Amino acid sequence: MSYELSDTERNAALQLNADYRYDHFIAKVAQHQLLWVLKGDKGLLLLESEGDVCLPLWPHPEYAQAWIKDELASYELQSITLEVFLERWAEGLEQDNIAVAVFPLPDETGIVEDASELAETLVEKLDQLDQDPA
Repeated sequence: MSYELSDTERNAALQLNADYRYDHFIAKVAQHQLLWVLKGDKGLLLLESEGDVCLPLWPHPEYAQAWIKDELASYELQSITLEVFLERWAEGLEQDNIAVAVFPLPDETGIVEDASELAETLVEKLDQLDQDPA
């Protein structure tokens, strides 16, 4: 189950540049332990950015839902627990040479990096949260 997303928060996040959306993604995924992808009949939605094949990831299903139209109308939301991403997905994506596109918008890919780099950043954020429970 994802967190409650107000219209104000959604609209504010969508106005952020890629760097700030990345930070927003890290904070929300670490806090709520879920991330979201789109899955179709032939598998997960993959994008291409500057020659890299990327798996787009979102911190909330509403952001991913905005992509489900036109040629992507048959895609469905799929949640991934943070634990599963860290334990299995990050390594599998690396082995398959698939990068991640963090919180892309329909007209902007967002930050693209190796899944292991994203996993490392998320683990660092989790460590910070454990040290500062406030």
